[in-house]
Amino acid sequence: MTTLRLPSPGGRSRTYTPRSEPASFVVADTAGGAALASRTVFSAAHVVADPYADVSPDEPAAVDWDATLAFRRHLWSHGLGVAEAMDTAQRGMGLDWAGAAELIRRSAAEAKAVGGRIACGVGTDQIAPGPRSLDEVRAAYEEQLTLVEDTGSQAILMASRALSAAATGPDDYLSLYSHLLRQASEPVVLHWLGPMFDPALDGYWGSADLDAATETFLQVISEHPDKVDGIKISLLDAQREIELRRRLPRGVRCYTGDDFNYPELIAGDEQGFSHALLGIFDPLGPLAAAAVRVLDTGDTKGFRELLDPTVELSRHLFRTPTRFYKTGVVFLAWLAGHQDHFTMVGGLQSARSLPHLARAYELADGLGLFPDPAVAEARMKSLLSVGGVDQ
Repeated sequence: MTTLRLPSPGGRSRTYTPRSEPASFVVADTAGGAALASRTVFSAAHVVADPYADVSPDEPAAVDWDATLAFRRHLWSHGLGVAEAMDTAQRGMGLDWAGAAELIRRSAAEAKAVGGRIACGVGTDQIAPGPRSLDEVRAAYEEQLTLVEDTGSQAILMASRALSAAATGPDDYLSLYSHLLRQASEPVVLHWLGPMFDPALDGYWGSADLDAATETFLQVISEHPDKVDGIKISLLDAQREIELRRRLPRGVRCYTGDDFNYPELIAGDEQGFSHALLGIFDPLGPLAAAAVRVLDTGDTKGFRELLDPTVELSRHLFRTPTRFYKTGVVFLAWLAGHQDHFTMVGGLQSARSLPHLARAYELADGLGLFPDPAVAEARMKSLLSVGGVDQ
């Protein structure tokens, strides 16, 4: 039985004994990717960089398309939907609109080929930084909405940095979103991403007061319930999400984006529940699918027993600065064998410390997330060696 010496903050180290076998859900039959029944579940998937590309962090992203699409097939094989070109894919943090557009086209085609469910992010990131008018913001949204709908994908209207900068109050949000919803050919998902994920979105919906912002958000939905499939809330505030979902018009779903409190929100209560659109379901894909299949049988207790132990890992990956959670997600994909390297677009592999990554490995291994624990151990040892932690 081998051990690893893992670094801790302050120059300390500890000894860890890796597990020798993966958890059963990693190798279990997933019913041929049959759709989950009781909840609609999307995994916001990461992109795989091309490690051989000679590009700097401020140049357009070089994507390894084969590995990126293979990871989406992995998620679909477990019955999960893919939320494409979201912040987990480093949208606005290394992946520009040209790269996102290509990602959407390729993933949508792959989804059609394998029968996978897909929804894609619609934003305004083709707009260069600097002051912009509301007309320019609207035109940018329309361009991206057209592309997503042309691929046959469901649209997710993402929060816009450009709109946050251009809007002068709630009325600007009401006007622009009403216009977009009238333009949409099919019901969309509205995405409220909090400033902990993107500081540029502070004060979204026209107010830094979340209660006031919530009223504007709900007004948009109530005026166009036939054009809103659901809402994705990423505020890391479970009680606010519960209160908001109880006020939604009938037929409008709540997709939790709360990577801190997702088990309780998905399980729900006597007044309802949340579906899911989560970045943490990228590394947790097989486990998340297994848990929801248990919930499909009506076994809420069994669902919680599977999913509750994953919260410590999720809270670790999403610790402040939360926007750098993508580094841990890609790191775990490398350890799990989904890609051959730990290189990220924009050089974001450097955004988390070695002790942070070591703890992520320890927690993920403890959950049995790695299909081949020996491969994960060997890769972890190689990273530790490069980091100066002798084994």
